[in-house]
Amino acid sequence: MHPGIVGEKARGGAHAQSPWYVLFLAGIAAISGFLFGFDTAVINGVLFFLRRQFALDNFQLEIAASSLLLGCLLGAAGASLIGDRLGRRRSLLFAALLFAVSTVGAALAHTLLLFSAGRLMGGLAIGLASCLTPVYIAEIAPARNRGTLVSMNQLAIVVGILSAYVVSWKLAFLGETSWRWMLGVAAIPSLAFFLGLLTIPESPRWLILNGRREQGALVIARIFGRDEGAAQIQAIEVAGNAEDGSWREVFGKPMRKRLGVALSLAVLSQVTGINTVLYYGSIIISDHFPGQSAGTAFLANVIIGVTNLLFTLVAMLFLDRWGRRTMLLCATAGMGLSLLVLVAGLHLPGTSPNVMLASVICYVASFAFGMGPVVWIVISEIFPSKVRGRAASVATSTLWTSTLGVTFTFLSLVKILGISGTFAIYAFLCLVGFAYTWKCVPETRGKTLEQIQQEWQD
Repeated sequence: MHPGIVGEKARGGAHAQSPWYVLFLAGIAAISGFLFGFDTAVINGVLFFLRRQFALDNFQLEIAASSLLLGCLLGAAGASLIGDRLGRRRSLLFAALLFAVSTVGAALAHTLLLFSAGRLMGGLAIGLASCLTPVYIAEIAPARNRGTLVSMNQLAIVVGILSAYVVSWKLAFLGETSWRWMLGVAAIPSLAFFLGLLTIPESPRWLILNGRREQGALVIARIFGRDEGAAQIQAIEVAGNAEDGSWREVFGKPMRKRLGVALSLAVLSQVTGINTVLYYGSIIISDHFPGQSAGTAFLANVIIGVTNLLFTLVAMLFLDRWGRRTMLLCATAGMGLSLLVLVAGLHLPGTSPNVMLASVICYVASFAFGMGPVVWIVISEIFPSKVRGRAASVATSTLWTSTLGVTFTFLSLVKILGISGTFAIYAFLCLVGFAYTWKCVPETRGKTLEQIQQEWQD
């Protein structure tokens, strides 16, 4: 039995509802989001120095940027096998170890191959965490504020992104080897994540559905209180008895509509181009915005990171008020309009770089308000409990496949179509995202996971 559960039993705390306890559990799990954000975004500053130290061409730069994402894809693909068999918590402990080892390995690398291998290992950790953290939080969260709690992971991601930009900006003065320090500092939060996970219990839904009812009941009671907790346990068991949890069920006819929604949102959240700004921002600004130096580019990244953080906080205020669908519509519309302004600015001679930077900031703000947090929430809540890990793994793998494709092709597309032509494609895909959300994405705000399951079956 987990030591935290034993302690609760001794204090009689399993009979009292504790909203702070839920917040604590979500906060610990969300540290993985910080590492996710930092490790993915730090490449923005790293690439600027790496290409000079290793004399990399555009194709090699794409390899350096994409190696982490290949690991993310592989980690997400294996997340269901590990998460369903070992549990959400133990799987995240393994991810925490991978985060620490990969960070040190990439920082010490002396060839592109070793650097890419270290980043690949970090990607495995991100793939695991990006799939299992939202699932864990969704499985411990009350329905009334599940959106806000799951979005804590997205908030942690954008804090990690901003931290990576600030660290890169502040360490750039160290010169050609500054990229090693930019990577190495992530070992500290990796250790904090590992230690934090030792203090939290396993997902109560996973415990109950895996024959450990007493332990799951203690956690449920601590979250919901004894009376509501009993009803929750009954609902979990009834729902679980109707599922076999197999891959056949994941891809079966009853699951096709919700799997289609999850996969489509996963793809659209990435092919609209957000990670071109997050990963290549310093190169975009220094190479394509008139008169911008490297120092200005790093500072602009910090401004973009602050915007990302602020609008993620705004999103958290509205997720359980406006609903998932409304926020996705606002996000895709705002992203598309912002990119059209950017494309026009890149085409028109004499356009102020401040106008172009403002359009990029609006684009990031729109993403942070909707596409960033909402896609992860929808993926974590629309699937039945027994297949949630596997289905979320499929959706998350699809998301990382899209991220890898965009990141690996961006510089090549710019060379073929120009920077404005490339962003014009992303603007069109934002319009596609708006139309798809309007027609196909249902609302899940304020419903329990079991209620969502029942409605999809009706």
